[in-house]
Amino acid sequence: MSDTHHATLNITGMTCAACSSRVEKVLNKMDGVEAQVNLTTEKATVGYDIEKASIEDITKKIENVGYGVLMEKTELDILGMTCAACSTRIEKVLNKQEGVNSATVNLTTESAAIEYTPGLTDPKALIEKIRNVGYDAKPKAEAAEKRTHKEKALQRQKAKLIISAVLSSPLLITMLVHLFNMEIPALLMNPWFQFALATPVQFIIGWQFYVGAYKNLKNGGANMDVLVALGTSAAYFYSLYEAIKTIGNDYMPHLYFETSAILITLILFGKYLEAKAKSQTTNALSSLLNLQAKEARVIRNGEEIMLPVEEVVVGERLVVKPGEKIPVDGIVVKGRTSVDESMITGESIPIEKELDATVIGSTINKNGSIEMEATKVGKDTALASIVKVVEEAQGSKAPIQRLADVISGYFVPIVVGIAILTFVVWIAFVEQGQFEPALVAAIAVLVIACPCALGLATPTSIMVGTGRAAESGILFKGGEHLEGTHQLNAIVLDKTGTVTKGKPEVTDFSGDQEALQLLASAEKGSEHPLAGAIIAYATENEMDFLEVEEFIAIPGHGIEARISGKQILVGNRKLMTDHQVDIENNEETLVKFESEGKTAMLIAIDGEYRGIVAVADVIKESAIQAIKELKEQGLEVFMLTGDNERTAHAIAKQVGINQVIAQVLPEEKADRVKEIQAQGKKVAMVGDGVNDAPALVTADIGIAIGTGTEVAIEAADVTILGGELLLIPKAIRISHATIRNIRQNLFWAFGYNTAGIPVAAVGLLAPWIAGAAMALSSVSVVSNSLRLKRAKL
Repeated sequence: MSDTHHATLNITGMTCAACSSRVEKVLNKMDGVEAQVNLTTEKATVGYDIEKASIEDITKKIENVGYGVLMEKTELDILGMTCAACSTRIEKVLNKQEGVNSATVNLTTESAAIEYTPGLTDPKALIEKIRNVGYDAKPKAEAAEKRTHKEKALQRQKAKLIISAVLSSPLLITMLVHLFNMEIPALLMNPWFQFALATPVQFIIGWQFYVGAYKNLKNGGANMDVLVALGTSAAYFYSLYEAIKTIGNDYMPHLYFETSAILITLILFGKYLEAKAKSQTTNALSSLLNLQAKEARVIRNGEEIMLPVEEVVVGERLVVKPGEKIPVDGIVVKGRTSVDESMITGESIPIEKELDATVIGSTINKNGSIEMEATKVGKDTALASIVKVVEEAQGSKAPIQRLADVISGYFVPIVVGIAILTFVVWIAFVEQGQFEPALVAAIAVLVIACPCALGLATPTSIMVGTGRAAESGILFKGGEHLEGTHQLNAIVLDKTGTVTKGKPEVTDFSGDQEALQLLASAEKGSEHPLAGAIIAYATENEMDFLEVEEFIAIPGHGIEARISGKQILVGNRKLMTDHQVDIENNEETLVKFESEGKTAMLIAIDGEYRGIVAVADVIKESAIQAIKELKEQGLEVFMLTGDNERTAHAIAKQVGINQVIAQVLPEEKADRVKEIQAQGKKVAMVGDGVNDAPALVTADIGIAIGTGTEVAIEAADVTILGGELLLIPKAIRISHATIRNIRQNLFWAFGYNTAGIPVAAVGLLAPWIAGAAMALSSVSVVSNSLRLKRAKL
């Protein structure tokens, strides 16, 4: 695609896997459109080439096949308007924004009413657009108090269910006559009394099934609604036919009004329980959203004022007092404190924060008052990024779901065919000429075979699994990565910043004061972690830094600099050899440091050896246990480093790694990963630096350490927040548990339909029992998925 945009659309009207499969198929047939539709979240994730398709085209296509795209409404208070030209200008700007369906600006009430498509825009983005044209806006106070669309829909479902249950209860009693030959009031057996109770259930409460069936059939599809509408209508209209036959005579009718009404009630009950259970699968996301600060103390015009956090602008100064949440991401410009960053890093010990220190929104200021400058607000903050990753992961589709999607697409037409065949076999062979038993068997087949459980089997597990992972500090970027992680059999760990803390210290230095001064001055131009250790060492020794005239970083070898007219080389043997520096007499010292697991760097000034500096990086406390657990999970563990063989093996030995790939240049890391993959292994790469990004992309699963760079995190499939290595084996356990849960769901969903259809076809299932079983099958699948919340990991 030449210019691909992405959007997440909320789809309404889907009732089963056949619906989501139908919408996905129709969208993917559009030129320039790629889509994934998730039944559980009721969302479509769409990528579209703006030269070939627009979001309006996509919305229209969804509506044409009988479903809807949920629009959201927001009301904003507009500040700064003085005349009709102002309101007209703002209205025009808003209506031009992608995702805005309609915007009306009222000058008198100084407000804007906007209907928009979630996923394409949001109130924050609209407020920013209004500010860009010279006005200001803020959310209406009451907007935050409105219930969400899903909450309202759940309340409507509950009301329908109660009404349906009240009307169906007397009809349920009539079943006792059929089952136990009990005596009940004559009124309940009156066909027209039953007709009066069943009709509103069939055509008012159950109208949604007719609408859904019509829209699907009109567009060449078939879903659960078709099965329900066919089954209940057959029972209802046959009963009505029997009731009419009683007019003017003593005919004893065979009525099935109770079958149609109770079926609809049971299906509504199942859908209500399913919706309630599905809402629990998003608890992890809700808890993440609840972590966000609600207000900020902003300094404007020299005064401290409390504002909603949505109104904070980049560059503004904020005051944060002890015990308060830091509202947005920023840097400390005044004061010092300690901050509890456990919600991001998992580290329970508060982190000291001084001038110029970075602070993260929604973390907790513990014991000092500070002033900070906002650097990232709204959707750009660290927490917002985490929420976005979790949302996308929960809305994504794992490859294991494709089989269920394919089957669901063909399932309903096949079931209708089986129901017709069942009817024919019964009326022609089993009970020849008997319409009633043939009809009952056919209805039972239609009802028992709803593919809802099949459609819910995978997405509910993915949602709970990714949510459980997020609560533990593990972010999977999509369902495919959650599935891929369980297939791993090899893992490559970058040394610096992954196995080690990435905060090395100088342990040994041999050389004179001039060598140290030139060494530290040269390293000031380097971004390598080892450079920081050398600069810190020189500062402790009260060394003055000289101005660097030239500086060249030589990846994998060291640095070359010119200071005060002198050429300085700092690096490994290869660097010295390339510049003809004689280091033969110092080889023994070099080997000694390397065998101790230290990184030793040689120093040369104007082509002459002048000293050696040894730096050691501290191994992470959790590294030994994490590597032990990875081995117990059956993974081969490799360590990848640019260090020489001796240093690398010394560190690897300390943490229990036997396979070491040393002296690897940054650009060669991806090649080393490919070499392991060529052995037929599924490889994970764990890293934290910019130079790890190509290897993270090359690996089957790239795992970024969350304390690392944004480039590494962006390139990875999984992010471990806070750098806690024990989360890596935990991520693999979560993946295994989720895939096991999905397989259980698919087994029971397939098994349920496979066993249920023939049982219904031979007449061993009453339609109302089939309805109850069908409704509870969906609930059981969702309930099984929710077990992941309590699974021991």
